Amino acid sequence: MLSHKTQHKSIYTTEKSYKCKERGKIFNWSSTLTNHKKIHTEEKPYKCEEYRKAFSLSSNLTTHKIIHIGEKPYKCEECGKTFNKSLTLTIYKRMHTEEKLYKCKECGKAYVWSSNLTKHKRMHAGEKPYKCEECGKAFSQSSTLTTHKIIHTGEKPYKCEECGKAFNRSPQLTAHKIIHTGEKPYKCEECGKAFSQSSILTTHKRIHTGEKPYKCEECGKAFYRLSYLTTHKMIHTVEKRYKCEECGKAFNWYSRLTTHKRIHTGEKPYKCEECGKAFSVFSTLTKHKIIHTGAKPYKCEECGSAFRAFSTLTEHKRVHTGEKPYKCNECGKAFNWSSTLTKHKRIHTGEKPYKCEECGKAFNQSSHLTTHKMIHTGEKPYKCEECGKAFNNSSILNRHKMIHTGEKLYKPESCNNACDNIAKISKYKRNCAGEK
Repeated sequence: MLSHKTQHKSIYTTEKSYKCKERGKIFNWSSTLTNHKKIHTEEKPYKCEEYRKAFSLSSNLTTHKIIHIGEKPYKCEECGKTFNKSLTLTIYKRMHTEEKLYKCKECGKAYVWSSNLTKHKRMHAGEKPYKCEECGKAFSQSSTLTTHKIIHTGEKPYKCEECGKAFNRSPQLTAHKIIHTGEKPYKCEECGKAFSQSSILTTHKRIHTGEKPYKCEECGKAFYRLSYLTTHKMIHTVEKRYKCEECGKAFNWYSRLTTHKRIHTGEKPYKCEECGKAFSVFSTLTKHKIIHTGAKPYKCEECGSAFRAFSTLTEHKRVHTGEKPYKCNECGKAFNWSSTLTKHKRIHTGEKPYKCEECGKAFNQSSHLTTHKMIHTGEKPYKCEECGKAFNNSSILNRHKMIHTGEKLYKPESCNNACDNIAKISKYKRNCAGEK
């Protein structure tokens, strides 16, 4: 029998004469080809007696058994982390040296492991060789297919000893355990934010770098998370089956429709424990909470203004650049923000989705409805500190304050007179210009 050293050398010297008829992959040894074929036949003769998990190779079963005994004899001298395989330790050490030997020729992205590069290449090729026999869904990785199959069986073999919660994948259980310990070992050097998983930190870093590696081939829009791209693609392909009975707007996902309905009902189930303010979307509550901490980690290099969210900083930068990327197809008018374009479009469509339950009057913006409701309640939260007069609209208060300051709303360059009544401004402008 060949020694391991002699066998290893033959990788570079021996002709690869054993070819897989299914995929065309070539191997040095017939035994390796035999093992490889099990991927296509899904034959898994080596079964774990502890629970029903099976493997195509006996070596994989041997490695797997270590999970049950909990033995991790291989320790990293740099950080103390332990592993059940020496190869895993060798590869892990590259994290400390930042050595990424395997680079993608297509996009330049580099990886610590060659297997990760192989999987990554399938993104560019669109290759999905692993197909589920149950529902026909295809995957680029065999491990993803294995995980997917559990959806059909409902099996969740990985259980948390602390709280009893079960998972269908061991990495999910590992990530979950940190909830109980509160450990967040992965810290962002840019803003100091800490995370429980290195993958979350990697994704987070793209907020600072602005990197968006996941691009939509259909419209060119780019994203910093693959899941966002996957969700976005449905706009182009998936039929909008879920329709709002109130206004007729249709959605790709039922969850989006559920959230949208709150516009009409006024439901705000997510409440801030600090100040009592409520929100219709959970993510909005999360962003709101930062107000109470006072943290503004995102700073504008141009003017020094700081912001709580990176997206707000990105939008703010357009003030300096003058960029208006959101254009109306109807009239050509451009805007700094997509939300402003959405509101503007309602001018053309006449859409008024925000309806007052008290009198039936409808509005094209939720803020207008909120202000309108105060007519019925009699609420006037905006009070003048000078004279005590109260108003239901902040803009009306601002105009009122000019009575005390003597400031005029409008003064044309060609005229010495000024106007302090907003209702007369349009007429006044025409008079100053000599128009009728």
